[in-house]
Amino acid sequence: MKRIIISLFALAFAGMVVFLSVWGPEELSKYADKAIIGVVHEEDAEGGSEGYRYLLSINEKVYILSKALGSQQVQESELSAKTKNATNVVEYQELAGSYAFLESQKDSGGNRIDESEGYEAANQGLKDLQELGILPESVKEIKEGSYDVVLYSAIDVLEPRNKVLVWKLSLSTNQQNADKKNRLLDAYIDADTGKVYEFYARTTQQWEDIDTDEIARKWSEYMGLEKPTEYENSNPLSETTPYFKQYIFKGMEESNIIMTIGFYEGINELYLKISK
Repeated sequence: MKRIIISLFALAFAGMVVFLSVWGPEELSKYADKAIIGVVHEEDAEGGSEGYRYLLSINEKVYILSKALGSQQVQESELSAKTKNATNVVEYQELAGSYAFLESQKDSGGNRIDESEGYEAANQGLKDLQELGILPESVKEIKEGSYDVVLYSAIDVLEPRNKVLVWKLSLSTNQQNADKKNRLLDAYIDADTGKVYEFYARTTQQWEDIDTDEIARKWSEYMGLEKPTEYENSNPLSETTPYFKQYIFKGMEESNIIMTIGFYEGINELYLKISK
């Protein structure tokens, strides 16, 4: 009798296993679908709308901007020279180089950016330079109606991820006979950090009143660069004024960047610029 009961129990257990193997997966699938279908789920994922942003060091930024601006100047001078000679045909690829300086309308995240942000960055940059003593307090505030501001991208063409967004600020040419005294004339300002890479400004200073070593030190600290050293191989004919001094600091690819602090006598124009 006991053996019959065990046999019946084993038979019932086997039947249950067969039933579950047929019915179970389908029902479990329906149950899982109810937990997913029609329900919003949030999940953290890499690579949002901005995508992966390659962060450049300040040395890399200054190097790329100097190369892009230098390439632009070389292209203009070569084009001018070649167009004077009718036997030469100017090829764009020959002049383009590997760096470009192009007008842009979007910030680093791919969002459209309003020029009001450029004026705000320029005024903050001016204030920072004045507080550091790089520019005198007499330089006037920047007003939108008197200036043009345009967003540009300085790009390493061979490595497009190496890109620096800058505001180019210029005293508007629409104003006839505008008073340039104690005015910022031109500047390049980082669109992300607001740091001023270059500037040209009319002041009441004289060359003998300007301590270029102190300006070079303060500007380098302000930018986050190492202390620059005086450029011993400076070419006296590299500038259109005899009043200038040059310094060097590290860029990219074991190359140096030249910083020039100069002054145009007569119009009392002080400038700081970077070049390769």
